[in-house]
Amino acid sequence: MIPRAPCVDHLVVLATDLASGTAWCEHTLGVAPAAGGEHPLMGTHNRLLQLSGPAHPRAYLEIIAINPIATPAISTGAKRWFDMDCKALQAQVAQHGPRLIHWVAAVPDAAAACAALAAQGLERGEILSASRATPQGLLQWRITVRPDGQRLLDGCLPTLIEWGAQHPCDALPESSVRLQSLELRHPQAPTLTAACQAMGLDGQAAVQAAAQPCLRATLATPHGLVTLTS
Repeated sequence: MIPRAPCVDHLVVLATDLASGTAWCEHTLGVAPAAGGEHPLMGTHNRLLQLSGPAHPRAYLEIIAINPIATPAISTGAKRWFDMDCKALQAQVAQHGPRLIHWVAAVPDAAAACAALAAQGLERGEILSASRATPQGLLQWRITVRPDGQRLLDGCLPTLIEWGAQHPCDALPESSVRLQSLELRHPQAPTLTAACQAMGLDGQAAVQAAAQPCLRATLATPHGLVTLTS
């Protein structure tokens, strides 16, 4: 059963291509990611890794890249999710390799969560319907995506997702990697804290004030504890 309470859904690691993303995962976390699929709406594709454990019972890692042979179905002029069309971000990943850039929170009612953010002056974006084919059938969800593709608060404010009947973790194989904790460090910590509280995400991620924005995800892996930073 998919949890109804708002929670950490997945971490987003951006790669130039899935081959480099897979190699990064094997080297950094000590395991190979499972197969993912294609996102016709955005012209992207991914590979996934189960991260579910006691701290976060339904969570996974998404390694995502632009599919160079796909044409996005989004409107002309609209940008892909997660700032994937940002040239500066693309250049950083091309130079330094795959990196943690964002996180996604699962909510039972995306419209209500968006309204709660809007009341604080944060426009999380439109709620789009998306899907991808899987061996188990069509995986469907609703997700917030701004027309400009921005993540907001340097990636520390989560994208919101509302799943249909199935969740990726239902079909992902077990892995020896577990999400232990997620930290959000940002100069606008009070704004970020208030936003998380408004969405019912209290306790899902620790918010700290910092001069430079940063996501920190600590994972238990075959290599021991590994901390990913944005």
